[in-house]
Amino acid sequence: MTKVTVVGAGNVGATCADVLAYREIAEEIVLVDIKEGVAEGKALDIWQKAPINAYDSRTVGSTNDYTKTADSDVVVITSGLPRKPGMTRDDLIETNAGIVKSVTENVIKHSPDAIVIIVSNPLDVMTFQAHITSKLPRTKVMGMAGILDTARYRAFIAEELNISPKEIQAILMGGHGDTMVPLPRYTTVAGIPVTELIDKDKLDAIIERTKFGGGELVKLMGTSAWYAPGSAAAQMVEAIVKNQKRVFPVCIKLEGEYGIDDCYLGVPVILGKNGIEKVIELDLNDDEKALLETSRTHVKEVMSVLENIAAK
Repeated sequence: MTKVTVVGAGNVGATCADVLAYREIAEEIVLVDIKEGVAEGKALDIWQKAPINAYDSRTVGSTNDYTKTADSDVVVITSGLPRKPGMTRDDLIETNAGIVKSVTENVIKHSPDAIVIIVSNPLDVMTFQAHITSKLPRTKVMGMAGILDTARYRAFIAEELNISPKEIQAILMGGHGDTMVPLPRYTTVAGIPVTELIDKDKLDAIIERTKFGGGELVKLMGTSAWYAPGSAAAQMVEAIVKNQKRVFPVCIKLEGEYGIDDCYLGVPVILGKNGIEKVIELDLNDDEKALLETSRTHVKEVMSVLENIAAK
């Protein structure tokens, strides 16, 4: 039986569980949350629409009872607090690192062979925390950012060209946030290079909008996005569970790829039943390498904050 656990039954986690159920990606989906009754309620709500949307996946909820997650094939961790007014970046890292560490320990205790997908923010450094806590191979602990970022990028391009988003393929690299590295050279529309269809000024504007895509939604709603992030995490789960060998940009610990060592960055990988089956190394030009180096420097700074907290 295929079993997937989603830790954190907030907007992102609940959306992820809903997509997993609706698409019948797993036979059993377990939602876990720290708030009494929330995971149970949302799991029950998703199950009650199974007769309407005609799916068989069972959803189960649990308040902090990780025994129900035992023998999960994949675990998605969305837990963490949003940044509050007056909270420094370091405060946020310390708080969320503690949450991700605790959740990872509980998850691995009951599902030692699970593949772990991190959605918690700050994404790159939370992937670092989950990896060192789990002691799993780097191919089995990864962060979801690139799929979300490329989805936003592709959506904006589809809007600009007034075409179906299905026609657009794209890769982004680097950290999750304003140091991400979009690669127009590797962006195509039904095989046509995007640079042949959109002027450089407009494409640059789309890239800038993509970099701050999360912030745009926070300004509009007063909270961060959930439909696209939840769906992006579910797409990663599907690629793993169904051994699809999809090529996605995913956050992984680099060990020499792109000339970078010991840093968690988004790069294109092949996702399958073993997790990250292969890291794909693109032949970047000097400008792209410079952007990736800027992203690496930023992520390493944030990683050092976590290392200093751990050393206290």
